[in-house]
Amino acid sequence: MRKMLEVRDYHQGSAAMRYDATVISLPDFSLFDPATPALQSQPVSEGGRQAAWYVRCGDYDAVLRRYRRGGLVARLSKDRYIWMGLRNVRSFNEFDILRSLYEAGLPVPRPLASAFWRSGPMYRAAILVERLNDVIPLASALDVADSEQVAGSIYAMHEQGVWHADLNAYNILLDRDGRAWLIDFDKARRPVLSTERRAANLLRLRRSLAKVAGAKGIGWWDELNRSYAKLTRVVGI
Repeated sequence: MRKMLEVRDYHQGSAAMRYDATVISLPDFSLFDPATPALQSQPVSEGGRQAAWYVRCGDYDAVLRRYRRGGLVARLSKDRYIWMGLRNVRSFNEFDILRSLYEAGLPVPRPLASAFWRSGPMYRAAILVERLNDVIPLASALDVADSEQVAGSIYAMHEQGVWHADLNAYNILLDRDGRAWLIDFDKARRPVLSTERRAANLLRLRRSLAKVAGAKGIGWWDELNRSYAKLTRVVGI
């Protein structure tokens, strides 16, 4: 178990911010503007839909990410979402799920701050999370990745009641000790995690591994699936 975060909310007009007061002493929406000099922003070169930056946040190396749409709907609006109440704000939901997993000791980045800006029936959003240094994505590490480590991280997430919306080979990062870290909890949910839902999460990863590594990726996933099954048998699932 890690130390609990001191989470506070700050509202300013139609905008709001949720943040960890142990890291951020004074709430400031400039933390979400990559043009702010103090952030020392550097664009993330891979992924991020040109809406993610490496920044400094207090004593932390961090990642700033603005929420962007993908697919065909992005032609209508790249960064605006329909307002459906505070409980459905994507940045706050991701912050809260990361917080619960982080405080439970799981290998996820520490959430630092999140925000949204409402305008009529729409809103924009952003989030700041701890940057994980010296890590590589699972997609680039199948030769050295330990299936038991990866299965353990996924299983621990599921045991906390969290369903990952995009469990793919780039959202699992391995550190120098081989530990598997899980990232990008946008649209993650806390449904009733049935055996079928757990399997669906794993199958999403299988499709990703097949896409990036073909037969090799599928073979590695088979090992992962066996490792996960061993964990479930231990608790009688």
